[in-house]
Amino acid sequence: MVKLSDVAALAGVSPAAVSRVLSGDTTLRVSAGTRQRVMDAAQQLDYVPNHAARSLRTSRTSTIALVVPDVTSAVFAELARGAEHEAAPRGLAIVLARAERLQDDRDWLRRLVGEGRIDGVILQLPDGTPPADLDSLVVQDTPIVVINSVDDGPLSTIVLDDAAGIRLAVEHLRHLGHTRIGLVGGLAGSATGARREAAFRVAMADAGLPTEEAWMTRLGYAGTDGRAAAVRLLESPTLPTALVVANLNAALGVLAEIHDRDLRVPGDISIVAMHDVWYADATWPPITTVKMPLSDLGAAAVTALADSDSGVTHTVLASPAPQLVVRRSTAAPRAGG
Repeated sequence: MVKLSDVAALAGVSPAAVSRVLSGDTTLRVSAGTRQRVMDAAQQLDYVPNHAARSLRTSRTSTIALVVPDVTSAVFAELARGAEHEAAPRGLAIVLARAERLQDDRDWLRRLVGEGRIDGVILQLPDGTPPADLDSLVVQDTPIVVINSVDDGPLSTIVLDDAAGIRLAVEHLRHLGHTRIGLVGGLAGSATGARREAAFRVAMADAGLPTEEAWMTRLGYAGTDGRAAAVRLLESPTLPTALVVANLNAALGVLAEIHDRDLRVPGDISIVAMHDVWYADATWPPITTVKMPLSDLGAAAVTALADSDSGVTHTVLASPAPQLVVRRSTAAPRAGG
């Protein structure tokens, strides 16, 4: 697909100038020759404008919907902060909505767009949503970016670098001396869960460590899911000395169940969790985490909506890189443990 930047390169002008020329912006101060050069370049390359991106730039409502699984979660609050920071200079507002609405009413998003209430959508799918459901979310001439969910499909996607984050967690535990490491993962049908489990297996293999199937769960990211995972793991004849928990909320449940069993963190089991928000430092012990760039993800999604003329794109947000935040939930395993 020919991109706006391709036309700009051929015409020798900026992509912004090409966009304004092709949209008929009479306020643009360029010569008649430059306008003609842009038109000729577009015709030569057979450029087809992205009307969805154009509709956002012309802004019927100047409003973007940020649709997330849980609007009360501190994890998604960080995401929203980044989106708002990027949207404000563009004159755009962000409204929050629950992704569960899509499960209850498949036409809800189409109505929201059709009624002219929003100009674009940033969407994180609920955990375990079948990727095939994306087909029903395509709304003509309205830009939609799916974040932190699937990494392919009919809509543009941006995902976190789960592989880098999981590798940080495994390497931290290995450096402390742990060799018996388990994973508290997402649902079996979850795209993020699948990516994080695959990354865990690769990181363990690269560290020269075996992956013990009895120390792997796929129950989900909620606190209750983490507690259920801990119940299952603690019934294993041989316990892991450390756990990588694929979501901080699940780590709270893991921590609670370990305490209820009169085991100690990190004395008996060390814990590292994905994501870092304020309550990671408010538990006992405070939880070692891998801080993922959620704020930057929100900002990148707004940029993709507002600036993209390249059609459907699939991006891994590799920069800034995940960061390890060491707290008191990790330590070297006990001697003989």
